Amino acid sequence: MAEIQKILDNVPLRHRGPGGAIAVVKDGELVAQRIWGYADVDKRVHMTPDTLMPICSITKQFVCALLLDLKRNPTPEMAAKGDIEGQFDEKLRELLHPDLLKDSGLTLDHLCDMQSGMRDYWTMTALWGTKPEDEFLVARDCPPMLERTKSFHFAPGTEYSYCNVNFHVLARVIERVAGDSIENLLAKRILAPAGMHTAFLTPDNAKLPPPCLGYEGTEQTGFVPALNRMEWSGDAGLSASLVDMVAWEKHLQRLYSDKDTWYYKIAQPNTYSDGKYAPYRYGMAHSDVNGVDTFGHAGALRGYRSQRRHALNEGLSVVVLFNYEPDVIGAVDDVFRDLLNKPNPEYPSVEPSEAWVGSFLDRDTQLVIPVAKGPKTGEVFITFGGKTIVHLTDPTHGEALNATASIEGDILHMHKVTDNRKLEAQRLVPRDESFKDPAVCGDYKCDEIESSLHIWGDAGMLYGEFDGYLGQGTATTMKYVGDDVWILTCPRGLDSPAPGDWTVVFHRDEHDSSKIVGFKIGAWGARGIDFVKV
Repeated sequence: MAEIQKILDNVPLRHRGPGGAIAVVKDGELVAQRIWGYADVDKRVHMTPDTLMPICSITKQFVCALLLDLKRNPTPEMAAKGDIEGQFDEKLRELLHPDLLKDSGLTLDHLCDMQSGMRDYWTMTALWGTKPEDEFLVARDCPPMLERTKSFHFAPGTEYSYCNVNFHVLARVIERVAGDSIENLLAKRILAPAGMHTAFLTPDNAKLPPPCLGYEGTEQTGFVPALNRMEWSGDAGLSASLVDMVAWEKHLQRLYSDKDTWYYKIAQPNTYSDGKYAPYRYGMAHSDVNGVDTFGHAGALRGYRSQRRHALNEGLSVVVLFNYEPDVIGAVDDVFRDLLNKPNPEYPSVEPSEAWVGSFLDRDTQLVIPVAKGPKTGEVFITFGGKTIVHLTDPTHGEALNATASIEGDILHMHKVTDNRKLEAQRLVPRDESFKDPAVCGDYKCDEIESSLHIWGDAGMLYGEFDGYLGQGTATTMKYVGDDVWILTCPRGLDSPAPGDWTVVFHRDEHDSSKIVGFKIGAWGARGIDFVKV
């Protein structure tokens, strides 16, 4: 016990900030916990095991549990109608745009498994003109969002891409089929049976339960209260205490011991449509920690980070709640390694080829992939849907967690195994004539999503401004990368973390190369969107 407590004591020292809470559950029993710091630094309110915090995207697994419970134990009204699966399919089709459903084969399972191929609406809000502190309301702003969601960035079932709209839609389908609010259904069917007595749905982040505040910043820059005026209902929204989350871990461990339960079934291996292994299933994902299979989910909203993970075969769970924004995944990984005596693996010290360094354009997604040397010899950082640390096996080849990569001259190859995607990217070469070409400036529009972008500036110092149904967005800078490819910066968005930088690939008139006719824009959560010059 003393050793476990020492491991937990290291968490606030490694990830310094206002406050947090961590617990370890083994074989259904709480074995240790650590609570530190403040729920509110200005009022000097201390964090406690009963302090309620938003658990962010961990909410998704609760909504999936509710879906499965309704299918197994339908309401009397659902049972009287018969064909339970048909009822869910009917409501799904009522919610989504007909263009999205035509010949796509989209199912609720695709939504639950992050295989829908739909673009993430929290990424898309940047294109619709939001500012980081804008208000976003479910009843007012989500129906127009679904009206503008008309196409996929990959075919359903073929790949993984994290998408919050999947679970917004799932929650609305559940409400329509069951004839009750997601708040009431979760409280009665999931939270109460699990013993989560103080947890409840709090969609409006401007009205989170006191006294806890979330904070942005670092110890070096200072922490400030995070302003958040978004509503989430299904993709996030639950608030819970550490006591509640310990009860959830105990509940899941009991369920996992019974092969007939929903939790045991979704913890089994999942696949894509081509039969290859897919780690994400029903709001949770498998992740490997030095050979140990863990199953869980992280959460991130502005000012908060959380994660819960269950090492299935070891009967060991770790829960972490922060009211600031450190690397929560790394924190949980470290605790698991320490608890299971699994030190970080050692890699050979291989000097990387100079060919790695640069920016590359993926031929399929049309996204820029920056590559840089890591801080340690033998490491390369590839930024594509998050930062991947590649450990080199020789100067031009390397391996990462669930990925492989290699460099051949000006071609970058990468296989993101868990996403079921293989990449081939061409090095981008800067050209002075493209950098200072005034033809890129002007007004552009996309009729499909009803968005417009105004680009202006001179001598290579350009700015971009999005307008859409949500307003007039913050103007941000553009950076030239190479060829006819630019980056439109997006350091902060309506969601946290932000969508990330947008790749803008300009297209020239095939008969007059001096004229720009449009561009394709994308970020990891929303790819392949075409704009034309007005």
